[in-house]
Amino acid sequence: MKTSSPLAARAPKKKQSHTPQIITGCVILAVYVLVFALEQILPQSSMIFTVLKKGAAYALAAVSLNLLNGFTGLFSLGQAGFMLIGAYTYCIVTIPVDRRAAIYQYFDGGALDFTLPVVVALILAGLLTAFFAWLIGLPVLRLKSDYLAIATLGFAEIIRAVLQWSKLGPITNGSNVLREFPNFNSFNIKDPATGQVAIYTSTLVAFLIAGFCIALIVLLVNSTYGRAFKAIRDDEISAEAMGINLAKHKMLSFVISSFFAGIGGAMLAMFMSTVQAKNFTSMMTYEILLIVVIGGIGSITGSIVSAFLFVGCSEWWLRFLDNQMALNATGKIRFVVVFLLILVAMALLLYFRNRTAPKKKRMQIYAIGGVCIAALIGWLIWFQFMGSYQVPLLRNGFRAVVFAVAIMGVVLFFSKGIMGSRELPDLFRKPPSIPNLVFVIGEILLFVVARMAFHSNYVAMGLVIIVLLGYLTFRAIKSQSKSAKSLSKGGAENG
Repeated sequence: MKTSSPLAARAPKKKQSHTPQIITGCVILAVYVLVFALEQILPQSSMIFTVLKKGAAYALAAVSLNLLNGFTGLFSLGQAGFMLIGAYTYCIVTIPVDRRAAIYQYFDGGALDFTLPVVVALILAGLLTAFFAWLIGLPVLRLKSDYLAIATLGFAEIIRAVLQWSKLGPITNGSNVLREFPNFNSFNIKDPATGQVAIYTSTLVAFLIAGFCIALIVLLVNSTYGRAFKAIRDDEISAEAMGINLAKHKMLSFVISSFFAGIGGAMLAMFMSTVQAKNFTSMMTYEILLIVVIGGIGSITGSIVSAFLFVGCSEWWLRFLDNQMALNATGKIRFVVVFLLILVAMALLLYFRNRTAPKKKRMQIYAIGGVCIAALIGWLIWFQFMGSYQVPLLRNGFRAVVFAVAIMGVVLFFSKGIMGSRELPDLFRKPPSIPNLVFVIGEILLFVVARMAFHSNYVAMGLVIIVLLGYLTFRAIKSQSKSAKSLSKGGAENG
């Protein structure tokens, strides 16, 4: 009787397809080409470049925080302090020597009389930030959970006060503004003959710096060190039993995260063109933490996407909500139609996202959502037939209210964030599915196009595009509902 060896009985491994990685590379390359093309076509005063530059800086800061919070499981709130150190380091060492007397006018021209190249200054900003993180990490990393967050938050507030101390004025310029250091516009290529800008590369440079740093973080996460970070996040006791040095790897994650946060702070300084310590408050840390949560804790792609969405909403798309608006009769009808379409999308989302929930919970959610939507429809009817053509509620500060409600909706409907723990290559793997990202992007495009139709004369075209986007959003929700239902059935059968 023949006996087969274990090696012969072992099934051959399937060859892993590299198609998702290839598609991801093509998508990233297309993004860079698109950014370069937009710079040459659109005027430099366009808000899209403000969003892209600031979004690139925030994306790097969010990914660096995600390395610590999402991949290692350490909850830190000191990101603004680390970004402040990086920003000040970059500004101090890149201010031209001949301009130091004017900038440090209250401190006899400052203590430094040299200037470093931009690349060297960026690396130095990261290294100095990492050094301070190492010093802080020696006592702080012994703490856990909320205590670590409180300690790092306290460090951020202390470093902000220290950098404004007048005794350090010859180096930090005290509480005064640092300016005239190289910013993103310094990288535009000029024609030597005319002195005019021939090729605009300011936004592309911001993307190149952020992209290179994020690529290094991706390589780290996929290395043996990254797997050790994830093991510590999942279970410290098991990780230590497997031979992972907890103190060493926690310190390594903390220092590397701070290194890239320092470079992100330098990029933010290059975007702002002027730097003052009072701008790096704890609110900046909360914004970056919010970006990480919205994108998905443990997802680098999610942090990048949500960074640009956050900056776009806060700086551009919702800004019109702070201004009062008067409408004519046509504009009033247009506003009502667009608002009704958005309500329909909300109702579809509410219905399909809760189809598989228990009946009692489902009816409670439908009742609450139905009352809210009915109230909004009633307000809409009242607005349509009242005598005034002034859009209600639009005034200074209303943008923040709408933004907060939108964030609450994302957190409620996507508890694991836009991407969850997935990355960009996961969206191109088989079997094909329509991810949550499609819905979010569809809703944002729906809002942008609605706004364009609201302010332009191409009402019919705008409404057609809105209907198409609404249909795509409906298909995305239906696909998610079917997959959730099949998963629940499979779990019930296995149980």
